[in-house]
Amino acid sequence: MSTVETAQPKLDGLCHAGDGHPGGAVIRDTLAHLGDKWTLLVVGMLEAGPVRYSDLKTLVPGISQRMLTLTLKKLERDGLVSRKSYPEIPPRVEYSLTELGHTLIPPVLAFASWASDNAAAIERNRELYDAR
Repeated sequence: MSTVETAQPKLDGLCHAGDGHPGGAVIRDTLAHLGDKWTLLVVGMLEAGPVRYSDLKTLVPGISQRMLTLTLKKLERDGLVSRKSYPEIPPRVEYSLTELGHTLIPPVLAFASWASDNAAAIERNRELYDAR
């Protein structure tokens, strides 16, 4: 039995969407969209509740103002984050996870935990590979 035949049953339900669109494309798009350098960090910082833009900038180490703005707009467009603007001087803007955004927390935490648990092994494997 080939590797493709062995893998097929596990992937079949994920790669064939019922709406006529190939599920593999949907999965690739979603992973590319959410799996970038900043998105999951921003989502994680919003888990506890609304956060002001300036506080998010501080909470996500290394993110530029431009990247934070782009990331928040992308998450808002996807319906994962909501933006609330207060008509004050100076203006105050808060971001929070939507109901859909909160459903992303368990897989994000699971992935972060897996990455933390396996970081040393991955680094060793990279060093072994690079030494070849």
